[in-house]
Amino acid sequence: MSTDTAKTAAVPFDKLRTPRRPDWITEELLGALVSRVPSSTGASWKLTEVYTGEVLVALPQSSPEDVERAAAAGRAAQRAWAATPLTERLAVFKRAHELILRNQHKIADLIQAESGKARRIAFEEVCDPPMVISHYLKRAPKLLKDKKRPGMMPLLSSSIERHPPRGLVGIIAPWNFPFATGLSDAIPALMAGNAVLLKPDNKTALSPMFGIRLLEEAGLPKGLFQVVCGEGPDVGPTLIDNVDYAMFTGSTATGRIIGEQAGRNLIGACLELGGKNPMIVLDDADIDETVGGSMFAVFGNTGQICMHIERIYIPESMYEEFRDKFVAAVEGMRIEAAYAFGPDLGALVSPEHLARVQSHVEDAVAKGATVLTGGKARPDIGPTFFEPTILEGTTKEMLHGVTETFGPVVSLHRYSTLEEAIELANDTDYGLNASVWTTNFKRAQQVAARIESGNVNINDGLATAYASKSTPSGGMKQSGVGARHGDQGLLKYTETQNVATLKKQVMGPQGKQTFDDYAKQMQTSLRWMRKLGIR
Repeated sequence: MSTDTAKTAAVPFDKLRTPRRPDWITEELLGALVSRVPSSTGASWKLTEVYTGEVLVALPQSSPEDVERAAAAGRAAQRAWAATPLTERLAVFKRAHELILRNQHKIADLIQAESGKARRIAFEEVCDPPMVISHYLKRAPKLLKDKKRPGMMPLLSSSIERHPPRGLVGIIAPWNFPFATGLSDAIPALMAGNAVLLKPDNKTALSPMFGIRLLEEAGLPKGLFQVVCGEGPDVGPTLIDNVDYAMFTGSTATGRIIGEQAGRNLIGACLELGGKNPMIVLDDADIDETVGGSMFAVFGNTGQICMHIERIYIPESMYEEFRDKFVAAVEGMRIEAAYAFGPDLGALVSPEHLARVQSHVEDAVAKGATVLTGGKARPDIGPTFFEPTILEGTTKEMLHGVTETFGPVVSLHRYSTLEEAIELANDTDYGLNASVWTTNFKRAQQVAARIESGNVNINDGLATAYASKSTPSGGMKQSGVGARHGDQGLLKYTETQNVATLKKQVMGPQGKQTFDDYAKQMQTSLRWMRKLGIR
């Protein structure tokens, strides 16, 4: 679908070949899902099916007072949950693992309806919570077990490291992966004995609420996982004021606001923020494999992935070949609205987001960039479809040159030396994800070590790093604070308590011993403990 051949004439929505929404998504089901959202004012928000623009359900909107009441209810349920033996808590998630997989296609239907993403991405999104569950089912017993540590005085003192839950964890989830972030960030918090207060994005509140229903079916106590809905400025501040820890995924601008408020409240916060992620193609890379891998790295979820690639750096010697093969591959992508596997590219999440993506492309073209393919909206397919777009000649004077576009748009750049490529890759305020392509893995590790990014994928765009649940995943620079996954991804939801025991009073001079003698004894003891490896 090159710019010359793209059909962009508007077509009345009733004439579009719109997909039939799955029959099981009924008004009764949607009403039951949103009934868990507290709304004392009766205000609502029109949650639409992205493919058609039709209203799916009136989503209740919570007031600040509703948020306070939900927080109090979560805290009340948390006390009994924290007292529940860990084995019983984990048993809930063993059952939930199977329930999620058993309902995987239904969940994918809901994700598609509310976000417009392609079926493959929706299906793979549902895989994330079971992966997180499986990982922490193995790690939680060890991480949450009391650990005996040596004390200051050998034999006479000891210490126990404990990790009690924080209490109430607030999670503000984004619209691009509503089910994965809504549940996967909550799972380790719940395993650790916390309650959760979730604020999903209004546009994509259905799939996480369906997930909560499945958790409760698996035995999670009702009331432990609370949900509130509303625009961020309306309910976000009250949420942060009423929780003991905040987990946020979203823009850097909003992350700064949340981090500042969490700091004033002296609570912890984990912030996974934006990116302007680079990909470096080394001169020994397999071009065909690199082009193939670039398709998902750039256009997965229609470019609406925090870790997706927006900048590709290619050696001068390979540039034309890579460019031509990449353009040909992109022009062969299938764009369609369908509740079935097949389309490579789905819709953007909303008309407002489409306007943002389009404005970035138009700004780049107005300032001298060239559109190699794509570059236009596709109202002939649906209200929010946009062509996969490749730009050339992008500079830092352009919005797409420095700002996260968060859509199916990428810029190609030439480089002469590897030093130049690394410098260009690091020339950004962000540091969330990066990608390196080569046939020399030792060389790739050396390059990765020089890239200022919390995640670096070798011969992959993003999925390999994110799916490595045993390793923490977070951002550097303006891309975030803290991490999800790994041991850190669970322990952040706990306090650290040191319970120390002294068996005999030996601190200070003993009997008629002078303090000078006591000081000399302490020095001698410290030297010997160091030599013996005791301290």
